[in-house]
Amino acid sequence: MPDMRRLLRVRSESPDVPIDLDAIDPRSTPGLPGHKVTGKDPKLWARAEVERIGGELATQQEMLFAQAAVDPGQGRSVLLVLQAMDCGGKDGAVKRVAGAMNPLGLHIKAFGPPTSQERRGGFLWRIRKALPPVGYVGVFNRSHYEDVLVVRVNGLAPESVWRPRYEKINEFEREVVEGGTAVVKVMLHISRDEQRKRLMQRLVDPAKHWKFNPDDLDSRARWDDYHAAYAEALARCDSDSAPWYVLPADRKWYRDWALSHLLRQTFADLKLSYPQPDYDLAAQRRRLEADG
Repeated sequence: MPDMRRLLRVRSESPDVPIDLDAIDPRSTPGLPGHKVTGKDPKLWARAEVERIGGELATQQEMLFAQAAVDPGQGRSVLLVLQAMDCGGKDGAVKRVAGAMNPLGLHIKAFGPPTSQERRGGFLWRIRKALPPVGYVGVFNRSHYEDVLVVRVNGLAPESVWRPRYEKINEFEREVVEGGTAVVKVMLHISRDEQRKRLMQRLVDPAKHWKFNPDDLDSRARWDDYHAAYAEALARCDSDSAPWYVLPADRKWYRDWALSHLLRQTFADLKLSYPQPDYDLAAQRRRLEADG
């Protein structure tokens, strides 16, 4: 099994040195086995692997939920944070990877522009409210990082407001991890050419017209500014307890395969198992047999 966390983890010389996103090829496939394993069609192989690993993730999720149900005080949770440029594939990743798990144990939240009430509560207020309960797998489709990305690029707040948020985010994530939540932060990294193709698909396919927003073209015009904002956020907010991963996402099938492996490794660290019963199994079977 490839160590996707090692392959995709971002590391900077220091928090003051932004991550060089241009050095990461969005069409690359780190960790993908060669043709001796995948056969002639790696896409077909990867999709079958995602389905197979999905079964493992579903079992791990059930164990997570079961442990919390039996002993909430010892329960854990998992939080997957997805960030990307427009058309980066967040929705598709949620559907194909998280979709393999039981919806009853999922806590999915998509973050749009904050409401007036949410703004009054501070930029982390709505994030805290959306954290997964004990025993759940949470997925953030966009997140608190929008407040050092969109806010920065579009000038929605002065630098004196958004720059201190890096440390506030680090403090918040340390608190979340210490509270028993395993945090996996993933930037789905697509190329400018791939984004153009996906935007064009939304304009020519009637079934996708509803996905297109003219504001997406305004954001596309600020591509370099967004990359600079991502590069700094990745460097300043990466930690061993809440690491950042940059996942090449031009190839959707690879995106799903790699993300499945990241979650699989995260669950493995939790060393989950089904809780042992606190009652006499044999006695309960005898009672039920006698009732027949």
